[in-house]
Amino acid sequence: MGKKEGFKQLVNYVLILALFILAFLVIKPIIFAIIYGILLAYIFYPVYKILLSKIKSETLSSLLVTIGVLILFGIFSILLLRSLLTQAVNFYISLQQLDIPYILAQTLPEFVSKSEASSILTNSINNSLSNLIGKLASTFGNSLLNLPNILLQFLVVFIIFFFGLRDGKKAFEYFKSLSHLSKETQNKFFKHFDGITKSVLVGQILVGIVQGLVAGIGYFILGVPNALLLSILTMIIGVIPIIGPWLVWIPIDVYLFVSGRSTAGLILLVYGLLVINWIDAIIRPLIVSRRTEINPSIILIGMIGGLYFFNIIGLILGPLILSYVLLVLEVYRKNNLSSSIFQISEKRRKTT
Repeated sequence: MGKKEGFKQLVNYVLILALFILAFLVIKPIIFAIIYGILLAYIFYPVYKILLSKIKSETLSSLLVTIGVLILFGIFSILLLRSLLTQAVNFYISLQQLDIPYILAQTLPEFVSKSEASSILTNSINNSLSNLIGKLASTFGNSLLNLPNILLQFLVVFIIFFFGLRDGKKAFEYFKSLSHLSKETQNKFFKHFDGITKSVLVGQILVGIVQGLVAGIGYFILGVPNALLLSILTMIIGVIPIIGPWLVWIPIDVYLFVSGRSTAGLILLVYGLLVINWIDAIIRPLIVSRRTEINPSIILIGMIGGLYFFNIIGLILGPLILSYVLLVLEVYRKNNLSSSIFQISEKRRKTT
């Protein structure tokens, strides 16, 4: 009878495992879209709560926030693509107008004559442009062929976003009910869990984006060429811990001084040191509790490893996963310590 019951239990476990595997295979093609939707819901949940307090309807509040974000995303994407295309064309025209062979021949006359430089660089530029045009055409063609899949992924993102806002609290309570931890431990765990998520999403990513926007304002005011492209690059670099936006604005500052725009270079230097660099020190403490702030090395390692494994979304998932693992280990350590103390006290009580 015992063997029979054991066999039945094994079959049940196998069936449950098979169901989980099948469920994973079902969501695997859209798993990153689901993650994006969940992250969006987490980020905009405070907005949803404010709206809910006014409207008193979960569905309508969630729908309004989703539509609002969708409209903002559409407007931002159109403006960004237009600006990027315009600046890319202007940058290409500027390169074509430069007499690069002459500049090289003047800079290194002992190595390259003007005629040799002209011939070498002309062939090199033509080959590079041909390869670039070919790659762009191929990428554009693949994007058109993949357009239905891209639209489907976006649809999934905003569906998950909508239901994440509306039903996120219920889902959260359900997962809490599956835990065997005590209520006190659960509350501490999820409090730290929320703090870690805020530290990565808000403390790291949002601060980096704000730094990029503030730097971009300075670029536009000072008339830096291709200011939009450089602003986006500053945002991306600003998200990366330890490195920061200085990796972009300092070379721009050097360029301004070298090109004879000393006043603009001096203004950008002061602006970068006193405004751009201090955004991190001012904004982050206002958003993220110091008790839950993550070591920058963990974020950096998580970003690099996440980028390799999950592509671009790994910049977010990598630090989150590593931080959650450390949190679970800390909870496990404290629970084991508490259990050991409890067992020792019980033994002492029995012996006395």
